[in-house]
Amino acid sequence: MPASASSSPNAKIFPVPAWARTGEERPPLQSVRTAVIGATGYSGQELLSYLARHPVFRIAVVTSRQNAGEPLSKSVHGLPRDLGELKFIDSAADANLAAQADLFFLAVPHGTAAPYAVALREAGKTVVDLSADFRTTDPAIYREFYDHEHPAPQLLKEAVYGIPEIHRERLKTTKLIAAPGCFPTSIILPLAPFLKAGLLKTDSIVISSLSGVSGAGRKVELRLLFGEVNDNMYAYGVPKHRHLGEIEQELSLAAGEKITVTFTPHLIPIHRGMLSTITATLTQSKTEAELNDVLKKAYGEEPFVELLQAPRLPEARQVANSNRIQIAARLDARTNRLLLFSSIDNLGKGNASQAIQAANLACGLKETLGLE
Repeated sequence: MPASASSSPNAKIFPVPAWARTGEERPPLQSVRTAVIGATGYSGQELLSYLARHPVFRIAVVTSRQNAGEPLSKSVHGLPRDLGELKFIDSAADANLAAQADLFFLAVPHGTAAPYAVALREAGKTVVDLSADFRTTDPAIYREFYDHEHPAPQLLKEAVYGIPEIHRERLKTTKLIAAPGCFPTSIILPLAPFLKAGLLKTDSIVISSLSGVSGAGRKVELRLLFGEVNDNMYAYGVPKHRHLGEIEQELSLAAGEKITVTFTPHLIPIHRGMLSTITATLTQSKTEAELNDVLKKAYGEEPFVELLQAPRLPEARQVANSNRIQIAARLDARTNRLLLFSSIDNLGKGNASQAIQAANLACGLKETLGLE
Protein backbone atom coordinates (compact mmCIF):
# COMPACT_ATOMS: atom_id res chain seq x y z
CA MET A 1 0.00 0.00 0.00
CA PRO A 2 1.32 3.49 -0.71
CA ALA A 3 2.48 5.48 2.28
CA SER A 4 0.08 8.07 3.63
CA ALA A 5 1.18 11.64 4.21
CA SER A 6 1.57 11.02 7.93
CA SER A 7 3.48 7.75 7.51
CA SER A 8 5.84 9.06 4.81
CA PRO A 9 9.55 8.42 5.44
CA ASN A 10 9.97 12.21 5.44
CA ALA A 11 7.22 12.91 8.00
CA LYS A 12 9.59 13.21 10.97
CA ILE A 13 11.75 15.73 9.15
CA PHE A 14 8.85 17.84 7.86
CA PRO A 15 5.66 17.02 9.77
CA VAL A 16 2.38 17.88 8.09
CA PRO A 17 1.02 21.10 9.66
CA ALA A 18 -2.22 20.96 11.61
CA TRP A 19 -4.13 23.06 9.07
CA ALA A 20 -3.32 20.56 6.33
CA ARG A 21 -4.47 17.57 8.41
CA THR A 22 -7.75 19.15 9.53
CA GLY A 23 -8.62 21.02 6.35
CA GLU A 24 -8.80 24.33 8.20
CA GLU A 25 -8.20 27.55 6.30
CA ARG A 26 -4.48 28.29 6.05
CA PRO A 27 -3.31 31.29 8.10
CA PRO A 28 -1.48 34.08 6.26
CA LEU A 29 2.15 33.21 5.44
CA GLN A 30 1.70 29.70 6.88
CA SER A 31 4.27 27.41 5.30
CA VAL A 32 3.15 25.86 2.02
CA ARG A 33 3.99 22.19 1.62
CA THR A 34 5.92 22.00 -1.63
CA ALA A 35 6.88 19.09 -3.89
CA VAL A 36 9.49 18.86 -6.63
CA ILE A 37 8.67 16.11 -9.12
CA GLY A 38 11.87 15.08 -10.89
CA ALA A 39 14.43 16.63 -8.60
CA THR A 40 17.72 15.22 -9.88
CA GLY A 41 17.94 17.11 -13.18
CA TYR A 42 19.44 20.58 -13.45
CA SER A 43 16.00 22.21 -13.15
CA GLY A 44 15.06 20.14 -10.11
CA GLN A 45 18.34 20.78 -8.34
CA GLU A 46 18.13 24.51 -9.02
CA LEU A 47 14.58 24.54 -7.63
CA LEU A 48 15.77 22.83 -4.45
CA SER A 49 18.56 25.37 -3.97
CA TYR A 50 16.04 28.25 -4.12
CA LEU A 51 13.31 26.49 -2.13
CA ALA A 52 15.78 25.64 0.63
CA ARG A 53 15.95 29.33 1.54
CA HIS A 54 12.35 30.26 0.78
CA PRO A 55 10.59 31.48 3.94
CA VAL A 56 7.16 30.03 3.02
CA PHE A 57 7.56 27.20 0.51
CA ARG A 58 8.59 24.21 2.64
CA ILE A 59 9.97 21.21 0.78
CA ALA A 60 7.90 18.20 1.81
CA VAL A 61 8.16 15.83 -1.15
CA VAL A 62 11.00 15.20 -3.58
CA THR A 63 10.69 12.53 -6.26
CA SER A 64 13.10 10.54 -8.36
CA ARG A 65 12.43 7.07 -9.70
CA GLN A 66 16.12 6.19 -9.98
CA ASN A 67 17.04 7.57 -6.55
CA ALA A 68 13.93 6.49 -4.60
CA GLY A 69 14.74 5.76 -0.96
CA GLU A 70 18.05 7.63 -1.01
CA PRO A 71 18.65 10.89 0.90
CA LEU A 72 18.94 14.10 -1.11
CA SER A 73 22.48 14.61 0.16
CA LYS A 74 23.64 11.71 -2.02
CA SER A 75 22.65 13.45 -5.26
CA VAL A 76 22.08 17.14 -4.49
CA HIS A 77 24.85 19.18 -2.91
CA GLY A 78 24.85 22.43 -0.96
CA LEU A 79 21.52 21.90 0.85
CA PRO A 80 21.01 22.50 4.59
CA ARG A 81 21.59 19.37 6.65
CA ASP A 82 17.93 18.77 7.47
CA LEU A 83 16.98 18.95 3.80
CA GLY A 84 19.80 16.60 2.94
CA GLU A 85 18.13 14.00 5.15
CA LEU A 86 14.93 14.20 3.12
CA LYS A 87 14.51 11.06 0.98
CA PHE A 88 13.49 10.75 -2.63
CA ILE A 89 10.26 8.89 -3.30
CA ASP A 90 9.07 7.22 -6.49
CA SER A 91 6.10 9.29 -7.65
CA ALA A 92 4.84 6.49 -9.88
CA ALA A 93 4.59 4.12 -6.91
CA ASP A 94 2.83 6.54 -4.58
CA ALA A 95 -0.89 6.83 -5.25
CA ASN A 96 -1.17 9.30 -2.37
CA LEU A 97 1.21 11.86 -3.90
CA ALA A 98 -1.32 14.68 -4.20
CA ALA A 99 -2.15 14.56 -0.49
CA GLN A 100 1.45 15.18 0.57
CA ALA A 101 1.85 18.75 -0.73
CA ASP A 102 -0.11 21.81 -1.81
CA LEU A 103 2.26 23.27 -4.41
CA PHE A 104 3.88 21.04 -7.04
CA PHE A 105 6.80 21.91 -9.32
CA LEU A 106 7.08 19.56 -12.29
CA ALA A 107 10.72 19.31 -13.37
CA VAL A 108 10.28 16.42 -15.80
CA PRO A 109 10.55 16.26 -19.61
CA HIS A 110 7.79 17.48 -21.90
CA GLY A 111 5.16 14.87 -22.56
CA THR A 112 5.62 13.31 -19.11
CA ALA A 113 4.59 16.41 -17.14
CA ALA A 114 1.02 16.63 -18.44
CA PRO A 115 -0.30 13.45 -16.76
CA TYR A 116 0.97 14.73 -13.41
CA ALA A 117 -0.69 18.10 -14.05
CA VAL A 118 -4.03 16.47 -14.85
CA ALA A 119 -4.09 14.39 -11.66
CA LEU A 120 -2.85 17.21 -9.44
CA ARG A 121 -5.27 19.79 -10.82
CA GLU A 122 -8.14 17.32 -10.31
CA ALA A 123 -7.01 17.19 -6.69
CA GLY A 124 -7.13 21.01 -6.49
CA LYS A 125 -3.37 21.51 -6.24
CA THR A 126 -1.33 24.43 -7.60
CA VAL A 127 1.01 23.24 -10.33
CA VAL A 128 4.07 24.90 -11.85
CA ASP A 129 5.21 23.01 -14.94
CA LEU A 130 8.81 23.63 -16.00
CA SER A 131 8.41 21.49 -19.12
CA ALA A 132 6.96 22.70 -22.41
CA ASP A 133 3.62 20.94 -22.03
CA PHE A 134 1.48 24.02 -21.30
CA ARG A 135 3.47 26.89 -22.81
CA THR A 136 1.52 27.06 -26.06
CA THR A 137 -2.22 27.62 -26.00
CA ASP A 138 -2.90 25.90 -29.33
CA PRO A 139 -2.49 22.08 -29.39
CA ALA A 140 -1.69 22.31 -33.10
CA ILE A 141 1.36 24.45 -32.31
CA TYR A 142 2.46 21.90 -29.71
CA ARG A 143 2.11 19.11 -32.28
CA GLU A 144 4.07 21.13 -34.85
CA PHE A 145 7.08 21.66 -32.58
CA TYR A 146 7.04 18.49 -30.47
CA ASP A 147 5.92 15.95 -33.08
CA HIS A 148 3.09 14.35 -31.09
CA GLU A 149 -0.41 15.17 -29.95
CA HIS A 150 -0.83 17.24 -26.81
CA PRO A 151 -1.33 14.89 -23.84
CA ALA A 152 -3.79 17.16 -21.97
CA PRO A 153 -5.38 19.76 -24.26
CA GLN A 154 -8.24 20.29 -21.80
CA LEU A 155 -5.85 22.18 -19.49
CA LEU A 156 -4.38 24.56 -22.06
CA LYS A 157 -6.96 27.31 -21.49
CA GLU A 158 -6.31 27.18 -17.75
CA ALA A 159 -2.53 27.49 -17.96
CA VAL A 160 -0.89 30.92 -17.68
CA TYR A 161 2.48 31.61 -19.30
CA GLY A 162 4.79 32.35 -16.41
CA ILE A 163 6.65 35.58 -17.20
CA PRO A 164 5.51 37.76 -14.27
CA GLU A 165 6.57 41.04 -15.88
CA ILE A 166 4.07 40.37 -18.68
CA HIS A 167 1.32 38.20 -17.15
CA ARG A 168 1.42 39.31 -13.51
CA GLU A 169 -2.32 39.80 -12.95
CA ARG A 170 -3.27 36.48 -14.55
CA LEU A 171 -0.64 34.65 -12.52
CA LYS A 172 -2.26 35.92 -9.32
CA THR A 173 -5.42 33.93 -10.04
CA THR A 174 -4.16 30.75 -11.69
CA LYS A 175 -3.39 27.30 -10.33
CA LEU A 176 -1.53 26.08 -13.40
CA ILE A 177 1.63 27.93 -14.40
CA ALA A 178 3.55 27.17 -17.58
CA ALA A 179 7.11 28.15 -16.71
CA PRO A 180 8.72 29.65 -19.85
CA GLY A 181 11.77 28.33 -21.64
CA CYS A 182 15.11 30.06 -21.16
CA PHE A 183 15.53 31.28 -24.75
CA PRO A 184 11.96 32.69 -24.82
CA THR A 185 12.51 34.60 -21.56
CA SER A 186 15.65 36.25 -22.91
CA ILE A 187 13.84 37.20 -26.14
CA ILE A 188 10.26 38.05 -25.16
CA LEU A 189 11.09 40.47 -22.36
CA PRO A 190 13.32 42.75 -24.49
CA LEU A 191 11.08 42.67 -27.57
CA ALA A 192 7.57 42.92 -26.11
CA PRO A 193 7.58 46.66 -25.23
CA PHE A 194 8.68 47.66 -28.73
CA LEU A 195 6.10 45.43 -30.39
CA LYS A 196 3.36 46.83 -28.16
CA ALA A 197 4.41 50.33 -29.17
CA GLY A 198 4.30 49.44 -32.89
CA LEU A 199 7.92 50.48 -33.36
CA LEU A 200 9.17 47.44 -35.28
CA LYS A 201 8.68 46.07 -38.78
CA THR A 202 7.42 42.70 -37.68
CA ASP A 203 8.93 40.75 -40.60
CA SER A 204 12.45 42.01 -39.87
CA ILE A 205 13.17 40.42 -36.46
CA VAL A 206 16.36 38.35 -36.32
CA ILE A 207 17.53 36.68 -33.09
CA SER A 208 20.80 35.00 -32.19
CA SER A 209 21.16 33.41 -28.75
CA LEU A 210 24.04 31.74 -26.91
CA SER A 211 23.36 29.17 -24.20
CA GLY A 212 25.38 27.31 -21.60
CA VAL A 213 25.44 23.51 -21.75
CA SER A 214 23.05 23.08 -18.80
CA GLY A 215 20.26 24.39 -21.04
CA ALA A 216 20.23 21.02 -22.77
CA GLY A 217 19.37 19.23 -19.53
CA ARG A 218 21.22 16.66 -17.45
CA LYS A 219 21.62 13.77 -19.87
CA VAL A 220 24.25 11.66 -21.58
CA GLU A 221 24.57 12.76 -25.20
CA LEU A 222 27.66 12.71 -27.41
CA ARG A 223 27.48 16.38 -28.43
CA LEU A 224 27.21 17.45 -24.77
CA LEU A 225 30.31 15.62 -23.55
CA PHE A 226 33.15 17.79 -22.23
CA GLY A 227 35.44 16.77 -25.07
CA GLU A 228 32.86 17.90 -27.63
CA VAL A 229 31.89 21.19 -25.96
CA ASN A 230 35.21 22.42 -24.58
CA ASP A 231 37.01 24.86 -26.91
CA ASN A 232 34.04 24.64 -29.27
CA MET A 233 30.72 26.30 -30.07
CA TYR A 234 28.03 25.56 -32.59
CA ALA A 235 24.54 26.43 -33.81
CA TYR A 236 21.74 23.91 -33.45
CA GLY A 237 17.97 23.56 -33.79
CA VAL A 238 18.07 25.40 -37.14
CA PRO A 239 15.83 26.64 -38.66
CA LYS A 240 13.01 25.60 -36.34
CA HIS A 241 13.97 25.32 -32.70
CA ARG A 242 11.25 23.97 -30.40
CA HIS A 243 11.07 27.21 -28.43
CA LEU A 244 9.87 29.12 -31.51
CA GLY A 245 6.27 28.12 -30.78
CA GLU A 246 6.10 29.94 -27.46
CA ILE A 247 8.34 32.79 -28.65
CA GLU A 248 6.09 33.63 -31.60
CA GLN A 249 2.94 33.11 -29.52
CA GLU A 250 3.98 35.68 -26.91
CA LEU A 251 5.42 38.14 -29.42
CA SER A 252 2.17 37.93 -31.42
CA LEU A 253 0.19 38.74 -28.28
CA ALA A 254 2.39 41.78 -27.68
CA ALA A 255 2.13 42.99 -31.28
CA GLY A 256 -1.55 42.22 -31.77
CA GLU A 257 -0.72 40.42 -35.02
CA LYS A 258 0.94 37.21 -36.17
CA ILE A 259 4.71 37.38 -35.67
CA THR A 260 7.26 35.11 -37.32
CA VAL A 261 10.94 35.49 -36.46
CA THR A 262 14.31 34.11 -37.51
CA PHE A 263 15.95 32.44 -34.50
CA THR A 264 19.37 30.79 -34.31
CA PRO A 265 20.45 29.25 -30.97
CA HIS A 266 24.08 28.38 -30.23
CA LEU A 267 25.71 26.22 -27.58
CA ILE A 268 28.85 27.66 -25.98
CA PRO A 269 31.35 26.07 -23.54
CA ILE A 270 30.02 27.40 -20.23
CA HIS A 271 27.83 25.54 -17.75
CA ARG A 272 25.15 28.19 -17.17
CA GLY A 273 24.30 31.51 -18.73
CA MET A 274 22.55 32.93 -21.78
CA LEU A 275 23.07 35.95 -24.02
CA SER A 276 20.65 37.03 -26.75
CA THR A 277 21.16 39.58 -29.52
CA ILE A 278 18.04 40.78 -31.34
CA THR A 279 17.83 43.11 -34.33
CA ALA A 280 14.80 44.61 -36.08
CA THR A 281 14.04 47.50 -38.42
CA LEU A 282 12.29 50.49 -36.86
CA THR A 283 9.02 51.77 -38.30
CA GLN A 284 10.01 55.35 -37.54
CA SER A 285 13.09 57.33 -36.67
CA LYS A 286 13.93 57.27 -32.97
CA THR A 287 16.85 58.42 -30.89
CA GLU A 288 18.64 55.96 -28.66
CA ALA A 289 17.31 57.85 -25.64
CA GLU A 290 13.75 57.40 -26.89
CA LEU A 291 14.33 53.66 -27.35
CA ASN A 292 15.60 53.37 -23.81
CA ASP A 293 12.54 55.26 -22.59
CA VAL A 294 10.36 52.47 -24.05
CA LEU A 295 12.16 49.93 -21.88
CA LYS A 296 12.10 52.23 -18.85
CA LYS A 297 8.35 52.71 -19.15
CA ALA A 298 7.81 48.95 -19.33
CA TYR A 299 10.31 47.75 -16.74
CA GLY A 300 11.57 50.73 -14.76
CA GLU A 301 9.90 49.50 -11.57
CA GLU A 302 10.53 45.78 -12.06
CA PRO A 303 12.65 44.26 -9.27
CA PHE A 304 14.39 41.69 -11.46
CA VAL A 305 14.92 43.70 -14.67
CA GLU A 306 18.14 45.69 -14.93
CA LEU A 307 18.21 48.22 -17.78
CA LEU A 308 21.72 49.13 -18.90
CA GLN A 309 22.75 52.45 -20.40
CA ALA A 310 25.65 52.98 -22.81
CA PRO A 311 28.41 51.98 -22.76
CA ARG A 312 27.34 48.96 -20.63
CA LEU A 313 26.01 45.82 -22.30
CA PRO A 314 24.63 42.62 -20.73
CA GLU A 315 27.03 39.90 -19.61
CA ALA A 316 26.29 36.35 -18.51
CA ARG A 317 28.43 36.54 -15.37
CA GLN A 318 26.60 39.65 -14.16
CA VAL A 319 23.36 37.68 -13.70
CA ALA A 320 24.75 34.25 -12.80
CA ASN A 321 22.92 32.43 -9.98
CA SER A 322 20.17 35.06 -9.89
CA ASN A 323 16.63 35.80 -11.05
CA ARG A 324 17.69 38.98 -12.86
CA ILE A 325 17.68 39.83 -16.54
CA GLN A 326 19.87 42.56 -18.00
CA ILE A 327 18.54 44.39 -21.07
CA ALA A 328 20.17 47.06 -23.23
CA ALA A 329 18.91 48.88 -26.33
CA ARG A 330 21.10 50.50 -28.95
CA LEU A 331 20.34 52.30 -32.21
CA ASP A 332 22.10 51.44 -35.45
CA ALA A 333 21.42 54.77 -37.15
CA ARG A 334 23.08 53.65 -40.41
CA THR A 335 20.46 50.96 -40.98
CA ASN A 336 17.61 52.34 -38.84
CA ARG A 337 17.66 49.09 -36.87
CA LEU A 338 17.08 48.49 -33.20
CA LEU A 339 19.74 46.40 -31.45
CA LEU A 340 18.59 44.62 -28.29
CA PHE A 341 20.79 42.64 -25.92
CA SER A 342 19.82 40.53 -22.91
CA SER A 343 21.49 38.19 -20.45
CA ILE A 344 19.98 35.73 -17.98
CA ASP A 345 21.00 32.70 -16.00
CA ASN A 346 19.30 29.95 -18.00
CA LEU A 347 18.75 27.92 -14.81
CA GLY A 348 17.58 30.99 -12.86
CA LYS A 349 15.45 33.61 -14.59
CA GLY A 350 15.28 31.24 -17.53
CA ASN A 351 14.00 28.39 -15.42
CA ALA A 352 13.74 27.64 -11.69
CA SER A 353 13.86 31.05 -10.02
CA GLN A 354 11.34 32.55 -12.44
CA ALA A 355 9.07 29.57 -11.73
CA ILE A 356 9.26 30.46 -8.03
CA GLN A 357 8.61 34.13 -8.81
CA ALA A 358 5.42 33.10 -10.62
CA ALA A 359 4.46 30.67 -7.83
CA ASN A 360 4.81 33.47 -5.28
CA LEU A 361 2.17 35.41 -7.20
CA ALA A 362 -0.14 32.41 -7.52
CA CYS A 363 0.10 31.80 -3.77
CA GLY A 364 -0.64 35.43 -2.86
CA LEU A 365 2.88 36.10 -1.61
CA LYS A 366 5.31 38.94 -2.18
CA GLU A 367 6.71 38.36 -5.66
CA THR A 368 10.35 38.66 -4.62
CA LEU A 369 10.10 36.26 -1.66
CA GLY A 370 13.03 33.86 -1.52
CA LEU A 371 14.65 35.45 -4.58
CA GLU A 372 16.22 38.66 -3.29
